[in-house]
Amino acid sequence: MSEAFGTANEEYEEITSEEVDRIVESLEQLTGTAISENIRTYLEEATNNIYALVYDEESAEDEGEESIDNEEIDMEIDEEFDNDIMEEAA
Repeated sequence: MSEAFGTANEEYEEITSEEVDRIVESLEQLTGTAISENIRTYLEEATNNIYALVYDEESAEDEGEESIDNEEIDMEIDEEFDNDIMEEAA
């Protein structure tokens, strides 16, 4: 679940993933009916912006966790490599 800053009340507005999914699906259907390339482009941009309200934030959090995991794996591989080199040298 994500929150967006509301300018009128200076409070946070809660936006659910269910609402985003519903709106994105509707916009994608509408985009499919658009004949004008300009209108289609605006609808796709709106779809991406609405999707980002919830999912880009979650993706960024997930990527942060993944990068930590990848760093740990890289350190383990480097350590194993160093150990192998030391054993070969001995």
